[in-house]
Amino acid sequence: MTGVSPVDSAQAGVLPTISIVLPVYNGARFLRPALDSVFAQTFGDFELIAVDDCSTDATPSILAEYAARDPRMRVITNPANCKLPASLNTGFAQARGQWLTWTSDDNLLLPEMLAQLLDAASGNPQADIIHADYRVIDENGDERARVTTGPDHDLVIDNTIGCCFLYRREVDTALGGYDEGLFGVEDYDFWLRARDHGFSFRRLASAPYLYRRHDGSLTDTRARRIHALLHERLAGVVSSLPRSRQRARARIRLVTRNPYTFRPHLLFAACIDSPAMVAGQWRTILRWLRTSLGVRARGLLGQRAA
Repeated sequence: MTGVSPVDSAQAGVLPTISIVLPVYNGARFLRPALDSVFAQTFGDFELIAVDDCSTDATPSILAEYAARDPRMRVITNPANCKLPASLNTGFAQARGQWLTWTSDDNLLLPEMLAQLLDAASGNPQADIIHADYRVIDENGDERARVTTGPDHDLVIDNTIGCCFLYRREVDTALGGYDEGLFGVEDYDFWLRARDHGFSFRRLASAPYLYRRHDGSLTDTRARRIHALLHERLAGVVSSLPRSRQRARARIRLVTRNPYTFRPHLLFAACIDSPAMVAGQWRTILRWLRTSLGVRARGLLGQRAA
């Protein structure tokens, strides 16, 4: 459709190249900048499906305002609060694009993000999932770090795919969407299952996405739940690996990512796998021990104060 704008294409009912899902619950604080960053994309052949998970703040009015401006945007309101993974599945069930991605109400897309990811996909026709590095910003939008994503074979150690990605709709179909029982680790689980299904990953050496960390990101209660889910999801995967430095490294990561629970048996098992790997990670282990002891001390003080 040469000469036809993406907006005109949306009005004509032409299928978009990319579908973006934006799940949101009470996200009014950062929602406008997030939406502005989507509509500022240099690649405009996309649809945006916002899924409002029964917000009680100004989120519904903001979504309605933006949807009224641009026919590429649709708003779905859940009949009841059903959490992030279910909202993602609701959005992707309505997606019409060849390629899929999602973003959050507090994060930002740089203008070239979609164009860069799609160019990488075109240059790697065998790839099913394109992922890129990203930058971490604070609540004021100031950059704090750049995160380099890694190879998919390191997924057993960490979520090396990150939060900036594009994947074929066939991936979503094959995996049956996101696991609605894994709120908080649904994306990590999705990539693990994609790898197990044999889908091909390719990394883009660019950082066109801004991931915002702020006080409202995680409560302590939810953080504990997420760590418990992560351990439940990964423990069997790690133990099934052959004895190796990688399994030792994965076991150390299982221990040191969680400040709430001591699992010394995993450190012992890692020592059996590779004593040299454990010795090389002593600083990481020491930092975890200090953090974990601090968490416990604060918990005891809180109990006494109560």
